Amino acid sequence: MIGYYNYTVILTYFSLLSALFGTHLAFQGEEIYALLCLLLCGMFDSLDGIVARTKKERTEKEKKFGIQIDSLVDMFSFGVFPAIIGYTMGLNGWIWFVLFALYSIGAVSRLGYFNVVEEMRQQETNEKRKYYQGLPVTCASLIFPAIYLLNYFLTYELTISIYGWFMGIVAVAFVVDFKVVKPGLKGIMAMGVVGILIMIGLVLI
Repeated sequence: MIGYYNYTVILTYFSLLSALFGTHLAFQGEEIYALLCLLLCGMFDSLDGIVARTKKERTEKEKKFGIQIDSLVDMFSFGVFPAIIGYTMGLNGWIWFVLFALYSIGAVSRLGYFNVVEEMRQQETNEKRKYYQGLPVTCASLIFPAIYLLNYFLTYELTISIYGWFMGIVAVAFVVDFKVVKPGLKGIMAMGVVGILIMIGLVLI
């Protein structure tokens, strides 16, 4: 079979399946459940690297394969899926299309650049990455569900408008060169707690 199939890539595929199922839910009008799927995408993505590093005897091809499929899945899960959710919530005018297009272009540009830089970095050093350049696309899994919680305080129409405009802001943050500290285990756990709180907020809505 073409490809490399072992437990190190399972969570990456779970992220893709969550995004695909969430897309189905979004088009069924179940936007809250779609946003919950986006949160799950972020959870799976945050853990897949930890799981992959437990396999000590990965070949160079397996490592590069893991990097490639992670970016390909991230493109859909975090670069397209949030835009689909916005569209199904009613953001289907031309201005929103432009913002969503910029968002997806920013995501794919960032992911492509990261792949090139990360491959070169791994050829030069075995040290773990300490910083990201620009906002990681995976942050979308927390940002957009959190924005939806504004429904508690604002009208639905205003909330989804903020959702749409934030896609433009996040698109810029994807490609602007600034340092973002890569979270360690404690940071991942903290984001997990935030994700759970957002999840509870969505369920209560």
